[in-house]
Amino acid sequence: MEALKYSAERRSSFTDAEVIFRVTNGEKGLYEILMRRYNQTLYRAVRSYLDRQEDVEDTMQETYLKAYSKLDQFKGEAAFSTWLVRIGINESLQRLRKSRTMRVHSDPEVRMEQLQQLPDNGQMNPEQRTIQGENKRLMEQAIDRLPETYRAVYMLREVEGMSGAEVGHCLEITESNVKVRLHRAKSMLKESIWGAHAGAAAFEFGNSHCDKLVEAVMARI
Repeated sequence: MEALKYSAERRSSFTDAEVIFRVTNGEKGLYEILMRRYNQTLYRAVRSYLDRQEDVEDTMQETYLKAYSKLDQFKGEAAFSTWLVRIGINESLQRLRKSRTMRVHSDPEVRMEQLQQLPDNGQMNPEQRTIQGENKRLMEQAIDRLPETYRAVYMLREVEGMSGAEVGHCLEITESNVKVRLHRAKSMLKESIWGAHAGAAAFEFGNSHCDKLVEAVMARI
């Protein structure tokens, strides 16, 4: 695999543009760099639309394959992550349409602190870890209950940390619309988990899932 020609430190220093240039010029093994770099971002975007883990992972795989096949069309007018998420959202919506599980939601509202990862430096006792895990579970359930329109904005803006402009580009809405939907999403979350504290980052795409996805995609390109 071409990626093995470079040390881990050297690979991590490649910009997205450099990786894309090298991949489109034959070093396809380096595509793994982009996948590992944006697995978490893509997972959270797709997870905003799909509930079943296997559907999410299948959609991520198809997204990466489609992005790879169109990599020479990427012009750098937006960040690669934004371009990738846009493809992922389209793939998610196609899957929803095919399965005819698209839901109709009512118009809701909301406010809540951004999810933050509480560092575990080894000083947390078992009770604290249990509470942290429970908080994370409650937060993920509350996000799942958000209507799709608001869930996607919240996940990309607050959980993944994209800018309002990037979210707007991904969802094809105005930046002001992003702000309105985000405000509503936060208000709904606060109401849903009143008095609760978000103790961990939601919807993490763990290392084992990451490795599995990367291997599956690399075997198909």
